[in-house]
Amino acid sequence: MDPDSVKTTLSNLAFGNVMAAAARDYQKEVLSQQKAQASSSINQEVDLDELMDDPELERLHADRIAALKKEAEKRQALKKQGHGEYREVTEADFLGEVTGSEKVICHFYHREFYRCKIMDKHLKSLAPRHMDTKFIKLDAENAPFFVAKLGVKTLPCVILFRKGIAVDRLIGFQDMGGKDDFSTRTLEALLIKKGIVSEKKKDEDDEDGGYPESRRNTVRSSVDQNSDSD
Repeated sequence: MDPDSVKTTLSNLAFGNVMAAAARDYQKEVLSQQKAQASSSINQEVDLDELMDDPELERLHADRIAALKKEAEKRQALKKQGHGEYREVTEADFLGEVTGSEKVICHFYHREFYRCKIMDKHLKSLAPRHMDTKFIKLDAENAPFFVAKLGVKTLPCVILFRKGIAVDRLIGFQDMGGKDDFSTRTLEALLIKKGIVSEKKKDEDDEDGGYPESRRNTVRSSVDQNSDSD
């Protein structure tokens, strides 16, 4: 056999042995890792089983479930009372509405007044965010008795009720800087300050997502800024 051929053959055999050894080492490493992972999984399963049997953890879990159930029942009861949405009521229903909930916000409005439409927009955004408070509106033209009884002279007029008693009011946009383009957040902050709605927790607050109108359609100041006075 040609010496060069012999040399090449021997070299190939040597290379083949090296590759075979490397393949065996790699297989051993893979098997070792698989065993380690299996062992870790078994340990995790044991730890989880121990945790599931932990009476303290079971108690915390039961308390959490009970709290969630209680909150769901409360929300359902409030919805039945008309909370969670901004609704129009009649003069005949007004007294029952404001005495039927602990906290009520009522907007006395006029259908043709531009600023009343701005207030409508903001209150509609806030109603579903503050379930503890009822949000309603009443057409002032169709409610002469309560307009007179409550001394409503300027519209929009937002009256705040606690347990059926009028405790405060917003007249026009005086408390919002007298401008038409105030934000929903500005109104919300004012209502929080007056104690008629509760401040949202950080994890409940969805940033700008809570105010779709504020992002898309901010109502601009009207050229004809009649102040909607009776």
